[in-house]
Amino acid sequence: MNNTVLITGATSGIGYEFVKLFSSKGYNLVLVARNQKKLEDIKQSYQDINVTIISKDLSQIGAAKEVYEIVEKASIRIDILINNAGFGLFGEFIELDIQKQSQMIQLNIRALTELTHYFLPSLIENKGKILNVASTAAFQPGPLMAIYFATKAYVLSFSEALAEELSDRSVTVTVLCPGPTKTNFGQAANIEGSKLFSRPVDASWVAKKGYNALMSGKTVVITGGLNKVGALASSFLPRKLVAKMTKFILSK
Repeated sequence: MNNTVLITGATSGIGYEFVKLFSSKGYNLVLVARNQKKLEDIKQSYQDINVTIISKDLSQIGAAKEVYEIVEKASIRIDILINNAGFGLFGEFIELDIQKQSQMIQLNIRALTELTHYFLPSLIENKGKILNVASTAAFQPGPLMAIYFATKAYVLSFSEALAEELSDRSVTVTVLCPGPTKTNFGQAANIEGSKLFSRPVDASWVAKKGYNALMSGKTVVITGGLNKVGALASSFLPRKLVAKMTKFILSK
């Protein structure tokens, strides 16, 4: 029996690259995203494995539990959980719509946390793996993207803590921290014209780095040498200076 991976945000960007990676390794797929049509198109592309599609907007309260209940009702055993879905918003906190910012918190933090909690008992039983997608944004405050950076800091801290809690239970937790990547994130966040997105990397490369780290049981993976240096520097420099530097990089 093939192992099964559940991937959120599966129809584009890094999520879709994970779909291609895991399908090439023979994994069955449970794919979660908002776009039903794109999910159906992906399912049609993979006839040699079992593909279950779930159209849910995880930025809505209760959606994570509904995903879990659908998987349980179908008696699908999840061996790997990929919490990839997320989005960002560019602009000053006071100017951005609070409902959209709340949905970002719901998706980037609450849905990820709830899915992890719901599936964790079976993952422990199956000696499974978890990969949470954070960002290099997790390592510093982010003026002009204050909530997004804060949500990714949560994902990093939560993942590292959970990895330690589960260290004696045969479940590994990996947190992937990519820098600017060629996905629809930049356009959706309205940040493509910033200095930060001057040289984004390919999503396929990021996904491969995450996949290799996940399979080797590595806890934190930061993609790219310069991103590693930046993350390290953020821990030594004064926080106020880091915030000013980040604001400059994010500005258009």
